[in-house]
Amino acid sequence: MLHGPPHSALVMAGRAYYTNSIRQQIEQQGAVPNIPPRRTRIWKSCFSRVLYRRRNAIERMFCRLKDYRRIATRYDKLATNFASSVCLPAAISFWS
Repeated sequence: MLHGPPHSALVMAGRAYYTNSIRQQIEQQGAVPNIPPRRTRIWKSCFSRVLYRRRNAIERMFCRLKDYRRIATRYDKLATNFASSVCLPAAISFWS
């Protein structure tokens, strides 16, 4: 069960999450799913490739963040210190 997507939010997920039950859960909570349909589906729902490209950029940013050993292993004990050590590389890697 998905918890907490804001009302009228756009939920983007990978092709593996394209099932009727997940799409219904998202719609029941008032959000809009943007999930690419599987190639074997006969009925394909609405899907925006332009909006989906933003998801790929965010995934690449998280992949680059894991290259930093300090973030991948989480050396910081306090959550505030960890959050600050994530913000700087995230900003740099997202815009580069």
